[in-house]
Amino acid sequence: MNVNVYLFFNGNCEEALKFYRDATDGTIESLVRYGDTPNSKDHEGWRAKIMHGVLQINGSMIMCSDAPEHKSVTMGNNFSISLNYKDEARLRQEFAAFTDGGVVTMPLQDTFWGAIFGMCTDKFGVNWMFNFDRPVKK
Repeated sequence: MNVNVYLFFNGNCEEALKFYRDATDGTIESLVRYGDTPNSKDHEGWRAKIMHGVLQINGSMIMCSDAPEHKSVTMGNNFSISLNYKDEARLRQEFAAFTDGGVVTMPLQDTFWGAIFGMCTDKFGVNWMFNFDRPVKK
């Protein structure tokens, strides 16, 4: 399993990514805009904003996003810890454990990027993201 930090921004994610890239000599590996997604019509005023970005820094990865336009981010509470699983059963088991006493903010579900994904806030107030990339069928 990989563990990464996932940062959320109020519309300036791309600016922050470029700043972090330049400050660390990192590499922006991915930028997916809300306008590039299957439900882009739901984000008419937010189409150019970042739905998912990946920055590589010396072998480590930071992921980030502009929070959806209807949701404002409070700095200091603008991150989640992202867990990326290689085993679906383990993802489901740990999601259930983390949500015990916490709040499910997005139930586990199939996604357009071919993964099972869900989010929660645990009983201590920490935000978590759970991702299992389904194997590609050959």
